Amino acid sequence: MVCVTVAVRQFRCCLVVVVCVWGGGGAVSGSGGERLVVVRNVSKEFRRDQLVIPVLNGMNLELEAGGYLALMGPSGSGKTTLLNLIAGLDRPTSGEVIVCGQDLSRATEGELSRWRARYIGFIFQMYNLIPVLTAYENVELPLTLTSLSRRERDEHVKAALEVVGLSERMDHYPRQLSGGQEQRVAIARAIVTDPSL
Repeated sequence: MVCVTVAVRQFRCCLVVVVCVWGGGGAVSGSGGERLVVVRNVSKEFRRDQLVIPVLNGMNLELEAGGYLALMGPSGSGKTTLLNLIAGLDRPTSGEVIVCGQDLSRATEGELSRWRARYIGFIFQMYNLIPVLTAYENVELPLTLTSLSRRERDEHVKAALEVVGLSERMDHYPRQLSGGQEQRVAIARAIVTDPSL
C-alpha cells in the first residue's frame, strides 16, 4: 500500500491529502506502479456574480493503483472539488485531470457519462437510495447501463450484497433498513460494477 501526504496551500488554509490509492477492476489491473490518477497543474475557481473564489491553485498529484484514498482538511479547503474533478463531475479551470487513461478535462459530456458508468463507483454521503426500490434493485441499478445479461446482473448483485453482509436484506426497502444498512447498500451499489475507482 502506497501512502503519500501532500500539503497544498489553498487560499487561507491548508488542504492535507492523505493518499492510499485503490485500483479495483475495470481496465486497471491494480498491480501497483500503474498511475490511476494524474492531476497536473490543476486550478479551479468558482464565480459568484463578480466574485472569483479560488479553490485549487496549480495542484499536482499522481496516485498509483493499489490502496485507498482519504482527503482531510477544513470545510471549504477543496476536498469535494478535487473528488468531483477526479470523478469527472466537474472540470478544472485550467490544467489536466487524467484518470484510468482518460483525459477528463478534454472529454465531452457524453464521453464523461459513459466513462463514469464504466470506471467510477460513487458512495454518496446521504446514500441516495431510491425509496421505491428494494436493496437488490438499488444495487442492480448501475448494472442496467451495462451489456450484462439478467443472470449475470443477478450474480453481481448477490455477490456485492454478500460482501457488505446484507444478503438476507436484499428484498427490503430503504425505509426497512437501519442507517448503517442503508450505507452498506450504497457501498454494494458502488462496487457492483467492479469499478477502477
